[in-house]
Amino acid sequence: MSNPTLSEADIESLAEVVDTAALQTAPIPMLTAATPALDLDTAYDVQRASIERRLTRGEELVGMKMGLTSRAKMEQMGVHNPIYGHLTSSMLLDDGDAISHSEHCHPRVEPEIAFILGEDLQGPTTAAHAMMHVSGICSALEVIDSRYENFKFTLIDVVADNASSSHFVLGNTVRSVEDLDISNLGMVMQVNGKPVQVGSSAAIYEHPARSLAALANMVAERGEYLPAGFIVLAGGATAAVALQPGDNVTLKAEGLGTCSLTVKD
Repeated sequence: MSNPTLSEADIESLAEVVDTAALQTAPIPMLTAATPALDLDTAYDVQRASIERRLTRGEELVGMKMGLTSRAKMEQMGVHNPIYGHLTSSMLLDDGDAISHSEHCHPRVEPEIAFILGEDLQGPTTAAHAMMHVSGICSALEVIDSRYENFKFTLIDVVADNASSSHFVLGNTVRSVEDLDISNLGMVMQVNGKPVQVGSSAAIYEHPARSLAALANMVAERGEYLPAGFIVLAGGATAAVALQPGDNVTLKAEGLGTCSLTVKD
């Protein structure tokens, strides 16, 4: 156990709290307020335990996502590495699908690049080596949703809450590594036909491939790897945008076509 001051029962109890909050759309106080002994390593234990609850209910693990991949954001938060979360089958939407605003606490959306792994990826690795394990690249929209009251939390709280993971959409245009240079793709996110964020894939950890390698290296420290078939969301290319009922969101990514989602009440 990474934190001897918290027992396995403590971790399971915290996992139940964040899992129930997501299931019932019931905002919760910061975990760190009541459990100051919770540290980053143990927050990942809580995250994993909450995912196990999902798997027990019949969901499947389909991938992982990176967060805090902006250098500026990391400096703001006082950290040196991104964070990650897990993606399950219930989070995956078809292009153009709708989410319900009322089933979220603080829904926001951000434009991303997604990798589909063709081979197992085991860290330690480098960006160049990691890309050799990728079978396809596509655009993506990720809906993030913090389950904390008043949108107040620490980095440790975010990690325990599965890095605010909620839903994601993959674009239907899938390109190979050899066909597309993803180092500086223009990305425009529109809401109701109006551009609200304009950015570049270069903002994702300075290169999305670096984000993929970082994820492999981070999970390797916990004795894990990224299996073939996994979807990896590399991180937001721009700031996230708050969603409102009736919104129609479209991402246009250079060389990767579009993907979209809508928001109902």
